[in-house]
Amino acid sequence: MGFAERHAEALYRLDQEKFGMLPVADLTGRDGGPFPQSGHGFLYARCAVVAAGQAVWEGVFFDVEKFAPYTSTECDGEWLLYVPDRAYELATGKEWDRSTRHCFESYSNRDG
Repeated sequence: MGFAERHAEALYRLDQEKFGMLPVADLTGRDGGPFPQSGHGFLYARCAVVAAGQAVWEGVFFDVEKFAPYTSTECDGEWLLYVPDRAYELATGKEWDRSTRHCFESYSNRDG
């Protein structure tokens, strides 16, 4: 459960407006302007940042532009969402109906 808590907290801490307002790196709107991230896209981008490692994760807080490449449609970190559940299942043989202290759904961090 410690891993799941740290995982959820890492995603929650990235749930900040400055990251969520970045456009998708490799898409443009019909008018050629920036294409906004969806709620799911923003969650998957945060997962990709976490999957890139601690140095990347820490670095984006100091430079928002370091987050931008992870908004690319080529950078889908959705798979990371299932790691805690799968690890628990492999370790115990049981399904884990988990809840963590931090909600990592997009826009749940009101302070961010």
